[in-house]
Amino acid sequence: MSVTIPIQAIELTPGSHISINNISWQDFEEILTNLGEKRNTRVAYYHGTLEIVSPLALHERPHRIIAYIVTAILDSQGREWDDFGSTTLKRPQIAGIEPDTCFYIQNANSVKGCTNMNLSIYPPPDLAIEADVTSKNTLDAYIAIGVPEVWIYENRQLSINILNENSYVQSPNSLVFPDLPITQLIPQLVQKAIDEGTSKMLRELKSQL
Repeated sequence: MSVTIPIQAIELTPGSHISINNISWQDFEEILTNLGEKRNTRVAYYHGTLEIVSPLALHERPHRIIAYIVTAILDSQGREWDDFGSTTLKRPQIAGIEPDTCFYIQNANSVKGCTNMNLSIYPPPDLAIEADVTSKNTLDAYIAIGVPEVWIYENRQLSINILNENSYVQSPNSLVFPDLPITQLIPQLVQKAIDEGTSKMLRELKSQL
C-alpha cells in the first residue's frame, strides 16, 4: 500500500532538507505550483531528483549582504545590473533551481522588460550566489542551466566556481570582477557587516570605491 502526502503538508525544520527520487518534470512543475511562491524553502531539481531545503534563519543574512556588496561595487564602476533574487531557473526536463540570489550583469540589457523568466528566450544569469549549500543537485543544476559563475559562501569563506564546458572549476578570480580579490574581500566585508552593521559597512565600502 502506498500513501500520498500533499507536498505542502511536509514541514521541514530550519537547516534540514529532503531528497525525493524519480520525480518527473511534470511532477516538479506541479510541486512548485503546490508549494507556492510565499515560502521559506528552496528547491533544486536535476534529472529526476528533487531536493527541498529549509534554510536556517542565519542562512539568509550572508547572501543578502553579499548582494549589497555586489551592487555597491557595480554602481561604483558605472555598470548595468539587475537582481533577479531567487527566481526559479528552469531547463525543461533536465534541471530547475532557485538561487539564494542571482544577477544579470554582462547580460543586463538582455533582460530589460522581463517579467517571466524563460531561459529559451533569455540568457541565464551571469552570477548566482549561494550560502551554505546543502543540496547535492545545486552545481549540477547550474551546469545544466549554464550559469557562467557561481559564488558559494560557506564557513566564512567564498569559493568562485567558473563554468568550463560541462563542469565548474574553482578559481581565485571572478569573471564579474576580474581586477578585485573577491575571495578575500567578500568574507571580510560580510564579517564586518555582521560585527558592525550592514549599513555602516556599506557606507565605508562606498567611500573607498
